[in-house]
Amino acid sequence: MAQYHAIGGTATATHKPVSAEHKKRSLFTWAFFATLGSFLFGYDTGVVSGAILFVRQDFHLNAFMQGAVVSVLLLSAAATAPFAGDVADRFGRRQTLVATGVIFTIGLLMAALAPDVWVLLLARLILGAGVGAASAIVPVYLSEISPAKIRGLLTSCHQLMVTIGLLVSYIVDLAFSGSGNWRMMFGVGVIASVAMALGMAGSAESPAWLATHGRVEDAKNVLRKLYPESEVDGVVKSFGKAAPKSEKRKSYKDLWKSPVIRPALVIGVGLAALQQLSGINTIMYYAPTIMEKTGLNASNSLWYSIIIGVVNLLMTLVALKLTDTLGRRPLLIASASLMLIATIPLGLAFTALHGTTSSIAALCSIAVYIMAFAIGLGPIFWTLNSEIYPPEVRAEAASLGTMVNWLANFLVSQTFLPMSNGIGQGETFWVFGALCLVTLIFILKKVPETKGKTYPEIEKAIQQHA
Repeated sequence: MAQYHAIGGTATATHKPVSAEHKKRSLFTWAFFATLGSFLFGYDTGVVSGAILFVRQDFHLNAFMQGAVVSVLLLSAAATAPFAGDVADRFGRRQTLVATGVIFTIGLLMAALAPDVWVLLLARLILGAGVGAASAIVPVYLSEISPAKIRGLLTSCHQLMVTIGLLVSYIVDLAFSGSGNWRMMFGVGVIASVAMALGMAGSAESPAWLATHGRVEDAKNVLRKLYPESEVDGVVKSFGKAAPKSEKRKSYKDLWKSPVIRPALVIGVGLAALQQLSGINTIMYYAPTIMEKTGLNASNSLWYSIIIGVVNLLMTLVALKLTDTLGRRPLLIASASLMLIATIPLGLAFTALHGTTSSIAALCSIAVYIMAFAIGLGPIFWTLNSEIYPPEVRAEAASLGTMVNWLANFLVSQTFLPMSNGIGQGETFWVFGALCLVTLIFILKKVPETKGKTYPEIEKAIQQHA
């Protein structure tokens, strides 16, 4: 059996057999370095919540500029995701992720050393580019190196590392809050970004990308590090044929016109929007504000954020166990249903209940809502968005869903406070409940089960639901 050595993405072969333990170690080593991008996705979106408390004092920021420092990352991520997908389909997943690690490093160092708010805004813009690229490409890379039977587990590690990144950012914020050292809050992230760039430089390229770019032998050499020799040829065939080099690359308009790709895009883009429109980031971004309106003391917002981060992390760990056993579709259905149910008492906490009863109802509802999101809609969107497209356009198509996800994130985060002030906080949560119902209906009508399926089997299942 041949053994693969990844040096700059090229392959050399020896005749030393590869043990099952070595295969497992290779798979999880490559996955770990890739998901450091997911960790930085979570870290860079979360760390600013604590840092801004001290940045606004040092740079004398008004409300508009505070909002700009926070939200410019979201818009940058949305703008970058499609570009990152195109780059990953042209030049490879591994090289794109190495570049993403470098981008994160530059952005974090600039933020930590920023002499004024304008440099900090530029740093956040650069970090947004890293977040957009990581959110688009990491799940695709994980999907393409994963054996089908554990693909759900491995791709769910993307969301797990995002939640770990969020939680670590809250802990780092708390650790430096006493000294007000917001520069170190950003600077700590450089450890992960440098490790990502160096680790991915020594990792293997996606075998699906290699095969669909005519490098079949290189793809087989990577697969021998992951599969028994008897399965390698079959896996390569499941990737499809390499596109002719003379063939013009598909635009997003071409993707929508394709009868094969369009039904998958409907699922990916639909779930991308609905995952955010269901309101999750109103809880993640505004939990202290929400709790304060029930009468609780929200003065220590960092502690509330840590509690939410822990709940999110624990339930994401549960999802990792269930994605490849129960399947994607049942978890999505349960997730949307429980989120819908949780918004009912959450709305009542602000419209009909008072005092301690209101506080308890709000806290319990928020806990159920976060747990429901973390076992289904949170991780499984990223899993589906990384496995439902043809390998030759997978990163580009997945990046379109990622862009929509970030745009919906920005929309919800910017409209929550004005809407809750306009129609009432309880009524706003009922609007999110209605959107959870829309999400549930969409899942029931459009989303097939993909657990353990090869791409041809997934394509067939999608066509049956179209």
